Amino acid sequence: MSQTIVLHPAYPDPQLLDAIIKGLHAGAVIAYPTDSGYALGCRLGLHKPLQRIEKIRKLPASHNYTLMCRSLSEIATYARVDTAMYRLMKRLLPGGYTFILPATQEVPKVMQPNKKTIGIRIPDHPVALAIVNTLDEPLLSTTLILPEQDEPLTDPEDVSDWVGEEVDIIIDGGYCGFEPTSVIDLTDGEPVLVREGSGDVSWIS
Repeated sequence: MSQTIVLHPAYPDPQLLDAIIKGLHAGAVIAYPTDSGYALGCRLGLHKPLQRIEKIRKLPASHNYTLMCRSLSEIATYARVDTAMYRLMKRLLPGGYTFILPATQEVPKVMQPNKKTIGIRIPDHPVALAIVNTLDEPLLSTTLILPEQDEPLTDPEDVSDWVGEEVDIIIDGGYCGFEPTSVIDLTDGEPVLVREGSGDVSWIS
């Protein structure tokens, strides 16, 4: 059975954050709130937690995982970003967008052994940002949409009911955003809409 940690959405307790980070370093899989529903996360580069997330969501090997980052400067470590891409992301982030970008060698091969791209986002949610800021590195993440559902879980009680036996820590930050991010592919330079979601995409021609 998972441990539930209640974090105030505006003023998360540093000691509780430290307990979450300790769990992540030990290989924990967490369920945590973001601005686009609850998500599953684990520390970057660990194989067993990644396998557990794949099992929970029944994900194919081709799934493009997302790195939940804390800043634009951190993105540049894991993705190749030119000036135009940087300006675009600076205008839109943090917010309801996931950008698919060319990956650098810093992205662990366990995440994408046959792919050269990575999903990147900066959430507009204080709990998610507090976690990645305290972790001091990106969090490997995927939205908590279960195989039999079309939308992400948004209620921490539902998260406990559905995956309480399959994750190590549930971070209860209350209700959160109910719509997945808009996914935009920038691998060829020009923005290509992959999925319309919470982020406004009217600017894409």
